[in-house]
This record gives sequence, structure tokens and C-alpha cells, in this order.
Amino acid sequence: MRIFIAPDKFKGSLTGKQAAEAIAKGLKTIFPDAQYHLLPLADGGEGLLDAFEQTGSCEHHEALVGDAMDREVTAAWLMMTDGTEKTAIIESSQANGLWRVSEEERNPSRATSYGVGQLIREAIQKGAKSIVIGIGGSATNDLGIGIAAALGCKFLNEAGENLEPLPANFQEITRIDTSGMVKLPPITVACDVANPLLGTRGATQVYGPQKGIAPEDLAAAESAHSQLASVVNAHFKTDFTEYPGVGAAGGIGYGLMTFCGATLESGFECIAHALQAEQHLAKADMVFTAEGSIDSQTLEGKTPFGVSLLAHKHRIPIYALAGKIADESLLQQHFDGLTSIVNSPMTLEYAIEHAAELLELAASRLAHTIKNSRR
Repeated sequence: MRIFIAPDKFKGSLTGKQAAEAIAKGLKTIFPDAQYHLLPLADGGEGLLDAFEQTGSCEHHEALVGDAMDREVTAAWLMMTDGTEKTAIIESSQANGLWRVSEEERNPSRATSYGVGQLIREAIQKGAKSIVIGIGGSATNDLGIGIAAALGCKFLNEAGENLEPLPANFQEITRIDTSGMVKLPPITVACDVANPLLGTRGATQVYGPQKGIAPEDLAAAESAHSQLASVVNAHFKTDFTEYPGVGAAGGIGYGLMTFCGATLESGFECIAHALQAEQHLAKADMVFTAEGSIDSQTLEGKTPFGVSLLAHKHRIPIYALAGKIADESLLQQHFDGLTSIVNSPMTLEYAIEHAAELLELAASRLAHTIKNSRR
């Protein structure tokens, strides 16, 4: 029997690789003689670099850039070489990630994606002919104007004064100067959601609270986004505000499409293609996937849903494990089995600290159920 294991990370506790190893360890208690193929995946957020490094054709780089609060940090990125072509792989959260900013430090009106632009410049200077950027997990809500500023764009007020590219200044920006923008190679954005920029499903309303926007400030932040988008759209004579995915990462999807001419792709599909995930999965008799949380948002393009679609395409049973499972009635049609690693009362802190052990035990329980159902 061949078992394919393709999880994403458990944010804050396990990398995709650690999750895959824990699942395999649990399954082996019930299926000791099976052949196991572990392929950790990602969907555009944290874990993108780990996933691409599995190709074996990536060179690891590091650069000093600003984080979301403009503090100097060391950010990793990759250069993937295919013949004479060089493609930079950038995980934007290495620079502007929420994981770098404590809850007490979060200040969306001052948070910037400038460091992501610095990574893009670094990749270009190192000879990248194309760039893939995963944009999930950001601490910013700046529509990507920080990135644009790092690439040479200026944001001006009515008097022609150059303003800091921050959400705090959105209402004052009336003009954009792109004459100093660097020449960019083709950029592909690996995106894990389908949210538009504005509205009830937009960047601010859906993701603003986790970045630190208070409920009473959401309307003002939404209005500022709308105001700036109208200025940007008028300058570029484009309007991507309703394009699926542009609301990701505080509007970075919108910014990269508008300022950088980027194209948005499903993060899972982009990574799965690079790692030949479908070819490996198609040889399996059972498939297991996992992520820290599985809920209705999973169905918008997260890793477990992508793995599920591939498994169903090849008519292979697919099972999912997670730290938290919500909206189970919506998920059941996509998985042959769903199991939470939490099977008794425990605190979130305990679950995070013992995630590997709990995931291993959950995999063993699930394997036992599967074996019994086959008798």
C-alpha cells in the first residue's frame, strides 16, 4: 500500500515537513508495511520557501530589509535555476509577516510592506528574470504601496510633497509619480484566497482585525482604502479592485497587479505544479493532508482543498487532520475523513506546544478507524 502525505504548516507550531513526519509516524503504528511519500506543500503564505526548496534546484539567499514596523531584519529568499533562467522565490512574510510583530506592537496605520519591495530589488540585482511571490501572513494593510515605494514610486499630496507610503497618509495622497520605478521582470503572485480589495469580503473587513484594526476603526480604514484605490486606478487607468485575490495580505495582491503588472495565480496550484504533486499523488492508494485550521476558508484555495481536488480527480481516498475544524458540514463532501488533533479538553497553548505529539496520535486514531472500516 502506498500512502501520500501532503500537509501545510500548523501556524505557530509545526512546519509542513514536521507535520508530514508526525502524520507518517502515527500512520506507521497501524500501517507499518506501507510505502510513504511525504511532500509538504503550501498555498502562498508561510512555508512557500520550505516547499520550493524540495525541488533541489534552489539557492538560499538572505537580505537585510525592513519588517512591517520598519525594523531591520534578516529575510530569506530563494533563486531557482532552470538552465539559464533564474526565478526568484519570495515569501513576503519574511519581511512584513505578522509573525514578526507582537499583538502589542501591531499598528496597521504605520505598518508597511516596504521590506517586500526591498526583497524584489535584491532579487533583480542578483539576476532574477522572473519572480514568484507568496503573499500570505502579512501584518500590513497598505495596498502594497510600501512595495511600490521601495521600487521607486512616489506618493504626493496636493502640494506635491512626497509622503511616507503608509495607511496613515492614504487620505492625503492625491497624485502618484512612477517615473523613478525600476524595470521589473514578470512577477507571479501565489495567492491563497479569493477576496476582492473592498467591501464585506475585502482586505480591511476580513483581515483588518487580525492585523490590529479595532472594530470602531474598520469603516474609516475601508474608506481610506477606497480613496487611495481611486487615485491609483486613475493614474494607471486600471481597476483591479474586484479581481479575486487582490484583497489578500492587506491589498498586496492589488498593489502588485497595479504597480508591478503582476499576475495572480492559485498559490497551491503554483507550488503543486513546481513539485509535481499530482504525479506523486496519482500513484497512491491513500492520501493525507493537514493544516492548523480547516474551515470554510479552506475551500477558497488552501492546501487541504487543493490536495482534495487532486485526490478526487484520481479517485483516491483523502483524509484530513487539523488543530481546529469548523464548518464540518461544508467540508465532509471534500474529505473521506476529518480528524482534529484535539480530542480532550485542553488549552490552545497546550495544543500548540504539543502539536507534533497530538498530530501523531490523531493520525494513529484515524488510521485505526480506516483499517476497521475496511474489514
